[in-house]
Amino acid sequence: METTKASSFGRLTVIILLAMTFLTLNAGIFDGRTLNGISVWTKPTKFNVSFALHVVTLLIFISFLRADIQKSRTIRWTLSVTCAAVLLELFYIALQAARGRASHFNRDTRWEEFAYYGMGAAVFVVMIGTVIIGVAIWRGARSEIGPGLRTGVVLGATLGTLATLVTAGAMSSMQLTPTGHWVGGDLTDATGLPIVGWSTTGGDLRAPHFFATHLIQTLPFIGWLSDRVTPSFARGPVWIAAIVGLTIVWVTFGQALDGTPLLGSSGAP
Repeated sequence: METTKASSFGRLTVIILLAMTFLTLNAGIFDGRTLNGISVWTKPTKFNVSFALHVVTLLIFISFLRADIQKSRTIRWTLSVTCAAVLLELFYIALQAARGRASHFNRDTRWEEFAYYGMGAAVFVVMIGTVIIGVAIWRGARSEIGPGLRTGVVLGATLGTLATLVTAGAMSSMQLTPTGHWVGGDLTDATGLPIVGWSTTGGDLRAPHFFATHLIQTLPFIGWLSDRVTPSFARGPVWIAAIVGLTIVWVTFGQALDGTPLLGSSGAP
């Protein structure tokens, strides 16, 4: 990637998020407070890792662009604003953890309600930035970028973003379920699946949201692989993977709304 202030800010953002991950991991060791049955520092840790991966993904995507487009005002501003939105989001999540308060689905006070909607706006900015970079790759990828990889990046950035906004919107609106992401079952993360925390006793909208978001990484990887394994038919596997991925999102979304856990047999009462 051509070195610009924006790309430097992107790398700095990743470093900050990794440092925050180290701090929140250690905070969880020494701070015994819990929220929803787990350490108050579990959510910030997971979000730090997730957003660090996302920013790294965007930096890699930008490296696929021609040098002149990398340096364009559109790309520079898109990356800078996206990284700023990421940092604001994660600083608030960490602040709420330090206060022992929920960051998501928390409208208990006027300030927390305002901040919650601000988080939604920040995520929207991040996802729109992802689309802008994806479209730029479709129009201005370097000549050595294979058709499979280019198709994977474009589909991942657009379809992944669309699916992410739909699943995130379903949770954040709190219209489909007043608990935000739980649908029936135990309203706690204490009995959730290891690492991800998804409910094992009821539906959990975080599962389809996870699958939607990581289409952004999965489809480009499949495209990269296709360029090497089936170069004459590199786009085909990417489209197939996109259809399969969206189907998984749709099925797990419906499963969650039915109150059925991704792994388990208990449904909503």
